[in-house]
Amino acid sequence: MLALTTLAAKGGRPVAAAFALALATLAAAAPPVSREEAYAELAPVAAGDAGPSEAKPEGLDGRVVAGYQGWFRAPGDGSGLGFHHYEKAGKFEPGHCSIDLWPDLSEFADDEKFATPFRHADGRPAHVFSSVHPDTVDRHFRWMAEHGIDGAFVQRFGVHGAKPRRDHRGLKFENRKLALCRDAARRHGRCWALMYDLSGLRDADFEMLAEDWKQLRRRMRLGTDPGDDAYLHLGGKPLVAIWGVGFDDGRGYGLESAEWFVRLLKHNPEWGGMSIMLGVPYRWREGRGDAIADPQLRELLKLADVISPWSVGRYRDAVREGPSIVAHQIADREWCTRHGIGYLPVHFPGFRWGNLKGGGDADEIPRDGGRFYWRQFIATAAAGGSSAYIAMFDEIDEGTAIFKVTGDPPVGASPFGTYGGLPGDAYLRLTGEGRRLLRGEVPLHAP
Repeated sequence: MLALTTLAAKGGRPVAAAFALALATLAAAAPPVSREEAYAELAPVAAGDAGPSEAKPEGLDGRVVAGYQGWFRAPGDGSGLGFHHYEKAGKFEPGHCSIDLWPDLSEFADDEKFATPFRHADGRPAHVFSSVHPDTVDRHFRWMAEHGIDGAFVQRFGVHGAKPRRDHRGLKFENRKLALCRDAARRHGRCWALMYDLSGLRDADFEMLAEDWKQLRRRMRLGTDPGDDAYLHLGGKPLVAIWGVGFDDGRGYGLESAEWFVRLLKHNPEWGGMSIMLGVPYRWREGRGDAIADPQLRELLKLADVISPWSVGRYRDAVREGPSIVAHQIADREWCTRHGIGYLPVHFPGFRWGNLKGGGDADEIPRDGGRFYWRQFIATAAAGGSSAYIAMFDEIDEGTAIFKVTGDPPVGASPFGTYGGLPGDAYLRLTGEGRRLLRGEVPLHAP
């Protein structure tokens, strides 16, 4: 990090240009990573490495589990991937970025902070984190433990393992992230489970996606490693989530490919034995709006052990729309109960993607001081639910993060949102309180 900062300060060029040169030099020096090298990151829990976790945590009832993207990279973190998931169109500088919230790094050690071309109002350089720094991943899971969040669905985009590439550097560090999350969950007594996101795949990619799954089972013993006492189970079987089934948004794969993959993970005598949660459109039951109007979707969903409808962006005012949210969840849950399937609603604290999608103008669903988020917990409780999936723990690209965000973001050409004067940990605390509400430990109350 010091080398990059020095180059920016003394190179005689604008700061952004100096950073671009440094990144290009780092990328050119990094040799390609083979597929075999990428999977070498995976291994089962070391013998004798005991953690404080609940042994084989069972079921979702009473649990609040957050989605964990873990996709942020930074120059100097060893990945050679630059500012992956911070940058936009190959640039990470004022006016070019994909994030709409800025992380609060006030508790981070110096070696966890990576300097950027952005500056705070007082001229200080602004720093970001990397999701493959062991201390940072550990810190995130410690925050979950401190605030009563049960654990995480760790995201894994299928395109990392299913696309033929010359350089599998991205896959290598996705595998490293997976192992870091497993170890941090065990250390802090949190549960965790894998969530495959099918976005970006085509029908032809599913054979290679299956090979990725086999590598996880073979090398990491995912879900079956007796040393991994933190992996979430349902009905006595390890739980794997598959997100992206039935969306009407022009995806390159059909229901047949999704069903084939589900059946592999559930029923294959060598590679199966999993319970399955399917991430589906909000209108899955009605076959309209964000969901395809194919009755075969409902037949495919009968293979699921849990259904989790994606509600992000599907409503904007949880106070005014509260009764319809309750009615929607009740009808969803009745269908699931009738077919012996669990149900996990999605809660999100707000939404914002002006930097990601536009020229910085905020396109957002306001957080309303936490009230928007809190009313979703109330709605789920009113609908008879005791659990929730939180979207997302660390998603600052689309402004749905609940982790610690600074109220003093950088200034300049890229406008960043904040938590509106609330403390940086406000949504972590609100999530923990929402868990208590769903478990019946506190009565319904204002946030």
